[in-house]
Amino acid sequence: MLARALQMLILSFALLATLWFSFWWAVFPALAVAGAVLIATGTVWLLVLQFVVFSLMGNDPAVTRPSFVQLVQAWWRELVCVLRLFGWHQALRSQAVPDHLDASTQGKRGVVMIHGFVSNRGLWVDWMKRLHSLDHAYVAVNLEPVLGSIDDYVPIIEAAVQRVTAATGLPPVLVCHSMGGLAARAWLLKQDDPTRAARIVTIGTPHHGTALARLQLLALGRNAAEMHPGSSWLQDLNAKKEIKRPVSEYCISFVCYYSNSDNIVFPATTACLDGADNRHVPGVAHVALLVDVRVMDETLKLIQTG
Repeated sequence: MLARALQMLILSFALLATLWFSFWWAVFPALAVAGAVLIATGTVWLLVLQFVVFSLMGNDPAVTRPSFVQLVQAWWRELVCVLRLFGWHQALRSQAVPDHLDASTQGKRGVVMIHGFVSNRGLWVDWMKRLHSLDHAYVAVNLEPVLGSIDDYVPIIEAAVQRVTAATGLPPVLVCHSMGGLAARAWLLKQDDPTRAARIVTIGTPHHGTALARLQLLALGRNAAEMHPGSSWLQDLNAKKEIKRPVSEYCISFVCYYSNSDNIVFPATTACLDGADNRHVPGVAHVALLVDVRVMDETLKLIQTG
């Protein structure tokens, strides 16, 4: 569903830029070129706006504030990642790399990959290739409906956990980007046996919501509303114990990556859980966190060591 929507969006922007250029070229060539460029580079300006909002609202006294140069570098890296992961991998190659559940993966820790808001399994192409090269079983889910409640995704995650567990004989590691971490926690809340997941790794997950939602810039669906810091859904999730044992024990199984340059989830420490293994990755924006070398290498090591 999302792949088709992204394809239509790309075609719509291309058509709109072409129509603008064609209409104005004979009358005002400079305006024709400027308008077509502005339309074609809409992603650039959207990210600029996000970073402006972040610079005004993203201060977190618990982490070092990024410099202007670091923010520019984070913006550029984010732009490259967004264009590659959304414009190519998710729009056109979401099914290019299949799930890997071969018999050879028996006895090796498997992985369930859970994407975030308005994304699909194509977000994990780089991860899937590396996991396949290491012969670890994996399933990358598609969370649908795209704009539904986060609770709607629990059966999808459950099915993926069952598939990986059946292939390997071991409970999987859940690796989650952004909203995917909340979906994993919603799934865990339904489990009587918390050991069905060996570990949960969250990357830029708004465990305590995000200030960006206060401006309604993410208010495109029910799941976006649930990520508002004051939402009843999020307050209910954080008020409950995800498993029937002390919180200190439950949090040991969580690794949470966060950044002082996350342009979507801020302030930075909203992506942390009390008592979890919270790992700060400075100078890296939201989507870029997913393909950050340190994040990927450390997580793969955790998977390999069980």
